[in-house]
Amino acid sequence: MKISLSCLLACAALACSAPVSAADQAAPSLPGHYYLQGVMETGSELLLKKDGTFEWMLSYGNTDEQASGEWRVAGDTVTLVAGNGGKEPQFRVFEEAEMRIQKPAEAGLWVAIVGFPQVGPMPGVEVKFEAHSGKTATAVSVANGDAIVRMPASERWVRAGLRRQGSQADYQWLAVPPERAQQRLAAFAVTDARWLRGQAFQKLALRVVSGGLKVDDADSGLARGLYAKPASKQ
Repeated sequence: MKISLSCLLACAALACSAPVSAADQAAPSLPGHYYLQGVMETGSELLLKKDGTFEWMLSYGNTDEQASGEWRVAGDTVTLVAGNGGKEPQFRVFEEAEMRIQKPAEAGLWVAIVGFPQVGPMPGVEVKFEAHSGKTATAVSVANGDAIVRMPASERWVRAGLRRQGSQADYQWLAVPPERAQQRLAAFAVTDARWLRGQAFQKLALRVVSGGLKVDDADSGLARGLYAKPASKQ
C-alpha cells in the first residue's frame, strides 16, 4: 500500500497541531525564584536553578527549615530531591583568634572540634587522627561538634583527616598546628555554614499548575498554597 506525499504532510500537520500540556509549555521557564502564597503565618521560598539544583526555605513561628539538592521534571511534576549533589564539605583549621577553648584536653585524650566559627558545631564528621609514629584512631563528631579518641602520652598528633560520616570520599587531610598538638585539642571549620543545617525533607513533589507550582501532597499544609514567581514589572 502506497502512502501519498499529501497524506504524509497531513499527518505531520496533525502531529504538530496536537495539544501541548501546560507542563510542556512551562518546562523551559521553570527555573526562577518562587514565593509561597496563600498559607497564613508561613513564609517559604523556592529557587530552581538552571543547573538543576534548588534551594528551599520555610519559616513559621520560631521554626526555620531548609533543604537543597537537585530538581527534575517529568510530565506535570517537579520533584525536589534533597542532598549534596555529589559534593563534599571542605574544611580548614581554625585560626587561633577563632578558638574559644584554650585549655588542653584531658590527659590521654585527643579532641577535634568541628563546626563553623561563631555559628555552631557540625556533627556527623568522621575524623581520623594520625600520630607522628603513624598510629591512627577514628571518631565521629557528636552534637556538640567534638570527636574524641584516646592516645598514649608518648604519641604526638601531626594531622587529621575529615569527611562526612558514611562517605566513601577520600579524607581531607589537615596538618595540626604545633601549639594545638601540644594541647591535644584542635578545631576544624567547615568552609560552608550550610553544611550545619539538616534537610527538611528527602523528596518533595510539586505539580505544575496555572500560575506556578503546588505541593502534590494533600496532607501537607503547603498544599493549600501556591509557589509563584513575583509579577514582572512593566
